[in-house]
Amino acid sequence: MRAEEWNERYEAGRQWSAEPNALIAALLSGLPPGEAVDLAAGEGRHALWLAGRGWRVTAVDFSDAGLERGRGRDGADRVAWVPADVRTWSAPPASLDLVLVAYLHLPEDDAAALFPRTVEWLRPGGRLLVLGHDVANIEHGVGGPQEPSILHSVERLDPVAALLDVDRLEQVPRRTPAGTALDTLLWGRRKG
Repeated sequence: MRAEEWNERYEAGRQWSAEPNALIAALLSGLPPGEAVDLAAGEGRHALWLAGRGWRVTAVDFSDAGLERGRGRDGADRVAWVPADVRTWSAPPASLDLVLVAYLHLPEDDAAALFPRTVEWLRPGGRLLVLGHDVANIEHGVGGPQEPSILHSVERLDPVAALLDVDRLEQVPRRTPAGTALDTLLWGRRKG
């Protein structure tokens, strides 16, 4: 999807819960605050949640309308809102403690170029959390994009996992009102 299409979606109404994804909250709640980026932040639910826990967060998204919704929420002044395409945006090397990539679905070539760069942005021991719809969700889950070429899988995330000390790389179920969705989770630390 293009930025204009996402702008239309956000202008039509709130897209997701104001609360963070439950798995993301569970994984991140025990970490000490530091510097973080939320890539493809949309309305900023994760960026705002992290900022509320003391993190210094940059929320990056190409949808001006999504970022504007985020800027209108309580605590928005604690987040740096950056309108940019995540495929070209960059952080300084070794400057972040956390890179969060939640439900960003790119064509395989774009994802293969982006994810290794995100590891470079991390300080040694910094965390990368990637969570998104698994390709198996099309046949065995509910909701989400229906184009296999943009969805995650353990195999597709293996190359970036090889750059990390991996805690988890797996398909995970997610309960929704419509049934169980299948996601892919990569949770690891930069080596060194």
